[in-house]
Amino acid sequence: MDVAALKAMLLAANKRAAEAEKRERDLDAEVENLKLTIAKLQHERFGPSSERARLLDQLELQLGELVEHMAQASTADELAAANAQPYQQASDAKRPRRRPARRPLPEKLARERRVEPSPTLCPCCGGKLRKLGEDITQTLERVPAHWKVIQHVREKLTCRACETIAQPPAPSHPIARGRADPQLLADVLFGKYGALLPLNRQSEIYAREGVDLDVSTLADWVGACAATLMLLLDAIERHVHAGERIHVDDTTVPVLAKNKCRTGRLWGHVRDDRLFAGKAAPAVVFY
Repeated sequence: MDVAALKAMLLAANKRAAEAEKRERDLDAEVENLKLTIAKLQHERFGPSSERARLLDQLELQLGELVEHMAQASTADELAAANAQPYQQASDAKRPRRRPARRPLPEKLARERRVEPSPTLCPCCGGKLRKLGEDITQTLERVPAHWKVIQHVREKLTCRACETIAQPPAPSHPIARGRADPQLLADVLFGKYGALLPLNRQSEIYAREGVDLDVSTLADWVGACAATLMLLLDAIERHVHAGERIHVDDTTVPVLAKNKCRTGRLWGHVRDDRLFAGKAAPAVVFY
């Protein structure tokens, strides 16, 4: 390859690097602008305003997409630099990737120590090695959800004297004759009302994990839990409506209907007298 061709390749590589750097600066400026806007909205968000909350969600979604594009472009540049020809100059070497801000990993999480195998002899002279110290690199891992069946065993005992049969009582279940554990019921309820995840999608997720639960079964659990928790709902409702002042908010949420999506309304009645030197516990009831 002649000198002119090498110069042309270097000029093209420098141009690509300059364009990538300019694109990264523009994205950084846009990200900082979005962060500032989100911070302002969070500072001004005294109450659950539906319009402000909707705008905040859109800005956070846009911010996430921008950060994803930045990481994709940076990783593509690193891969291109790694596959480049060895005669490229150092000025065209890969630039250090800009990492997002990292928060410290929670101390309450369990730690699993994995010691990498170390050499037993010196690679230079073959002498014996002794430990000088260690470097620890932490990575965050999420253990996938796993299923298990709990067998409640009730042994039958008989008296040798009078032949009376004794057996411990059956354990209490949230749903009569139900096979769902309280933790599973809580997950289903949170998925439906907390994460706005319809029961048919929950059924599909469980099926991919190897457990077939029909939508009718999940719906039966939700209805039984609603009836079981009605006493708690009534107590919260009486407590909220017994306050001297009640704050009310109306929030719209998308609701999956038959072959379409309609708009649902979530009403929240709030009792919070802490700003007025009240001693009653704050609470909210949703409709």
